[in-house]
Amino acid sequence: MITQAALAIVLGGAFAAGVLLAAQRVPRWAAPSLARRIAPYVRDVADPLGLTPLAPPVGLGVWRVRRDRLIAGLGGAEALNRRLRQAGWAQDAVAFRARQLAWAVAGVAVGGALAVAAVLSAGNPAAAALAPPILGCAGAVLCDVHLTGAARRRVARVEEQLPTVLEFLALCLAAGESLLDALRRIGEVGSGDLTAEIRRAVLATGTGSSLTDALGELSQTLDVPALSRALDQLIAALDRGAPLAQVLQAQASDAREDAKRTLIEQAGRKEIAMLLPLVFLILPLSVLFAVFPGIVMLRLGIG
Repeated sequence: MITQAALAIVLGGAFAAGVLLAAQRVPRWAAPSLARRIAPYVRDVADPLGLTPLAPPVGLGVWRVRRDRLIAGLGGAEALNRRLRQAGWAQDAVAFRARQLAWAVAGVAVGGALAVAAVLSAGNPAAAALAPPILGCAGAVLCDVHLTGAARRRVARVEEQLPTVLEFLALCLAAGESLLDALRRIGEVGSGDLTAEIRRAVLATGTGSSLTDALGELSQTLDVPALSRALDQLIAALDRGAPLAQVLQAQASDAREDAKRTLIEQAGRKEIAMLLPLVFLILPLSVLFAVFPGIVMLRLGIG
């Protein structure tokens, strides 16, 4: 009887997980409302930045309020929002914590299934009981590690693209274009993470924000030190009327030097990693090929 109940739990859990995964991939039949479609392009006085979300249904709103209160108690929202902005994820800290909780629950479910399978196969019940909490913690940690890795990779790509973007921007300004037109041209012809953020800044400028506010928001969103320095000097040059082309050329050269220094530092760190296969693989094999024939000949009594 216990075996049949455990088998029913495993099969029911697998069926429910499959149904939930299939339901997530089903497209929504309801078309987005007119307010949701035009909200990114229209701003009023009450919401100049266009950041106020639309009101959810009553039941869903109560659930979100309780969820926000529960997850906000975990703390670390500021650092988490910073990593989310750097990773380019369209989530806030509360939504990410909910996703992390879902990963933890999925880990607990997988651990429970493994525990039931271990019990059915006459395994150790004490060891099987440790599987759900361990896999639950692993799911939460892996979700956080995934976010950190995504943020780090995106910041590295932005730092690589920054010198090229600054040089192209300085070239456009030297050719007689205004700063907004130069940014718009970069958004049209360029590709990459930094170009996408510049495109959003140009869109924000076209929907009511000033250029300095859009550039400041861009600096705060990515939070890359080299980009923040370049944008701060660019905003200061706009306010004081300094020549923008010279400022951007200086910033581009500084970004190139930073990239060279970072590359040299990475080469220094990778030098030690390159010695590992040489010391532990190639060198022992070379010694083995040199010594093994002599050992064989000595054992055979040849020579």
